[in-house]
Amino acid sequence: MGALHAGSLLARRYRLVDRIGSGGMSVIWRARDEVLDRIVAVKVLAPSLAADARFRDMVREEARSAAQLVHPHVTSVHDYGEAIAPDGTITSFVVMELLSGEELECRLTEGPLPWTEAVEIGVQVADALAAAHRLGIVHRDITPANVMMTSVGAKVLDFGIATRIGAPDEDEDGGTFGTPAYVAPERLDGVPAQPSTDVYSLGVLLYETLTGRVPYPADTWEQLSVALETREAPSLAGVPDLPPPVARTCLRCLARDPAERPTARQVAEALRRQLAAEPAPAQTVPLPPSEPAPVPVPAGPAPAPPAPPVGRTPANGVRTHTPPDRRPGRWALALAAGAVAVLVPVVLAWPDDPATTPPPAQVQPTTGPAVEPTGESPDPAGTATERPSRPPADAPSQSPADPDAETLESAVGRLDQLIDAGVTAGEIREDVGLDLDNHLRNLTAAAAVGQHDVTQSVAQLREKVARRVTEGAITPGYARQLDTALQRLAAARA
Repeated sequence: MGALHAGSLLARRYRLVDRIGSGGMSVIWRARDEVLDRIVAVKVLAPSLAADARFRDMVREEARSAAQLVHPHVTSVHDYGEAIAPDGTITSFVVMELLSGEELECRLTEGPLPWTEAVEIGVQVADALAAAHRLGIVHRDITPANVMMTSVGAKVLDFGIATRIGAPDEDEDGGTFGTPAYVAPERLDGVPAQPSTDVYSLGVLLYETLTGRVPYPADTWEQLSVALETREAPSLAGVPDLPPPVARTCLRCLARDPAERPTARQVAEALRRQLAAEPAPAQTVPLPPSEPAPVPVPAGPAPAPPAPPVGRTPANGVRTHTPPDRRPGRWALALAAGAVAVLVPVVLAWPDDPATTPPPAQVQPTTGPAVEPTGESPDPAGTATERPSRPPADAPSQSPADPDAETLESAVGRLDQLIDAGVTAGEIREDVGLDLDNHLRNLTAAAAVGQHDVTQSVAQLREKVARRVTEGAITPGYARQLDTALQRLAAARA
């Protein structure tokens, strides 16, 4: 076919219009599909690489993996083709939807995002990963360069180094695929590809959108190893107005032990609950008419100034690691999809996908819950039938002035964590968990401006828990744990 240029026709169908991006091994063209009369993106593998069947196979597998994921947060792949010129030259290409937008990586050069925007992106990327994992696909390179922002939301792109769950995570010469700062620690040891490694990368992505920096800065595998050994565990304590459950979910994703990480679906569910619980600015959280009017939520502090840019990976977004005693091997294969990053957009406000968000009653137990354990376990048998006793009006409580009493902030955090754990475990119906969280947020907001009566608020919450047990919305065993935590809250000091 010779050198491609504007006006060239691929496979008698795709008319090239202009070049819109390029990477180490491919060029992206805007093109017109003359059969369906639509504009598409065509990624063309460099001719020198297309002559190698291994490279063509890799691009074809990328297309197949992405084509299986019919999901609002994954870029659609329409076609794969190979055009053979009279001189025997092979042109290998992938046809994708063309979306305009901005890479998340570019957005982050201006600093961290408001926590609600960061969490929206996290929900959508987690949904995309959950869909991929259900099909047995591990992405292996979730980074801001592979997420794009558009008017319709967020999409994950570049499945160029995706692989099957359980497949070897190194190439045939021992190299590691991926971008160092986003790679899970266990991948440095060459363990088989697992969904938990994508969840770690998702945790890095969420951490970076909240703080403007990655938890373990590294441009090489050696730097990553040193950072993991020497740097302190990451913290989100300085993020303005960040709900504790969001921080816990993010840090759980970054757990060194893969078994302690939540699944992508659990991450999406946990973050989505926090978005649903977030009240509108300067408004109160809606409560049933019978509930006392909550105190207005004060405006939060001004957002933190943008963090200085950190070292970033090359534009292709992929690096490989080869031990000193091994040859570079197929490291270039990982770069084949790098140019796709300029094309794919990211979703901010798609509605919940029923396929990725089953009702709470269908949530399956996993080894990596989305919230930290409380140290208390629900009634394993679930056979208790008694209703928790309602608190007497004059129930004694520890004096708030007692220096040994738990702080109000700590007691609220403990209760909030217990509620989240109950929802995740199916011990608390999801809408009831949201209602209890709303009450806690109002209590905390009132305390912040010195307008609170903890004893009265706790009495109302205990009554609500007891009522929900009779409705079957909270298990009796878990209600006892909530009642104990509420008593501690009543005794807390401001």
